[in-house]
Amino acid sequence: MVGEEGRERPPGKQGIRAIPGGVWALGFVSLLMDVSSEMIHSLLPLFLVTQMGVGALAVGLIEGVAEATASIVKIFSGALSDRLGKRKLLALAGYGLAALTKPIFPLAATAGWVFFARFTDRIGKGIRGAPRDALVADLTPPELRGAAYGLRQALDTIGAFAGPLLAIVLMIAFAGDMRAVFWIAAIPAFAAVLVLALAVRDPPLNPDRAIRRNPLRMEAMRNLGRDFWILVLVAGFLMLPRFSEAFLLLRGGEGALTLAFVPLVLVAMNAAYSLTAYPAGRLSDRMGRRGLLAGGYVVLMLADILLALAGGAAAVLGGAVLWGIHMGMTQGILAALVADTAPADTRGTAFGVFHMVGGICLLLASVIAGALWQAIGPGATFGVGAVAAALCIPAIMLLPRGR
Repeated sequence: MVGEEGRERPPGKQGIRAIPGGVWALGFVSLLMDVSSEMIHSLLPLFLVTQMGVGALAVGLIEGVAEATASIVKIFSGALSDRLGKRKLLALAGYGLAALTKPIFPLAATAGWVFFARFTDRIGKGIRGAPRDALVADLTPPELRGAAYGLRQALDTIGAFAGPLLAIVLMIAFAGDMRAVFWIAAIPAFAAVLVLALAVRDPPLNPDRAIRRNPLRMEAMRNLGRDFWILVLVAGFLMLPRFSEAFLLLRGGEGALTLAFVPLVLVAMNAAYSLTAYPAGRLSDRMGRRGLLAGGYVVLMLADILLALAGGAAAVLGGAVLWGIHMGMTQGILAALVADTAPADTRGTAFGVFHMVGGICLLLASVIAGALWQAIGPGATFGVGAVAAALCIPAIMLLPRGR
């Protein structure tokens, strides 16, 4: 059954079963791509440090530039998806480009090639991100948005902890050969592209919502509304304590864990993330978004304190679990707030603007984190992160309430 704006409304279904099939398919696409990406990402910081000879500041810069690039590209892909009314086409292009970059990692002979592959991979993420997020909203009735974004994020994050777990198994099987693991990582990436091509479709385009002019023009930016722009400014500030997870891996690699088991840090983080995302999103549909967001930043502050003081594997893994709970309590809810506050006909543009601002702030946060690590040590990186997380809690009260 199809409702307003082409959204699927399965008759007689409640809870998680009421979420449209297209959202489930997008979730499994994210799962497969994250298996691939996290198999590589869980080893990449140590690959750069141990085999390419780069320092923590360079790792922070590579990760920050890569993520910022993805976020900047999202504004253009989101606007183009509004203009064309074809979100799946852009999502398919983005996932396809990301899949094509995977073989570059095992072939890389220098840090420059790694940077190129990571940069291009993130361009693919930027192309797909805003159209995919807008497509979730297009397919989902408003009363299920928090649950839908939570479900997609949960499936994405299952892939994000399955990937590092598989990397550990393969590192043992291949006697620590990281390049062999990178080769295997290409397989689920191409599978994700196949699932998207076959199992997802755009909802019918309402002719009244066709965008015949540039969605990025100044008038369109103003029409996104006051609540949306407040959300963007506050969300940018909320990204400052959220530097790259590469620093969690470096923390685990400082003697707490052997090389083959460092990916356990991401396994712990993403398992907590996956288990938290859907319940948090569904709860936000019922009780509002801001209280859960504030709770998420309390958890991040505790994670940073534990990681700043960590002296062994248990403390590092505990900090990673808390970091994952924070992600589950915040990322899907922020996406739902964008869907709540943005006009339906410029929703792709809105997600693009939101991700661009967040990516620039993440770049700044990652560079600062790397500089603190290199100049003082990991305790300074996570200690400053804890202070920044505490400052975010009152800022959350400025956010619009959403639905």
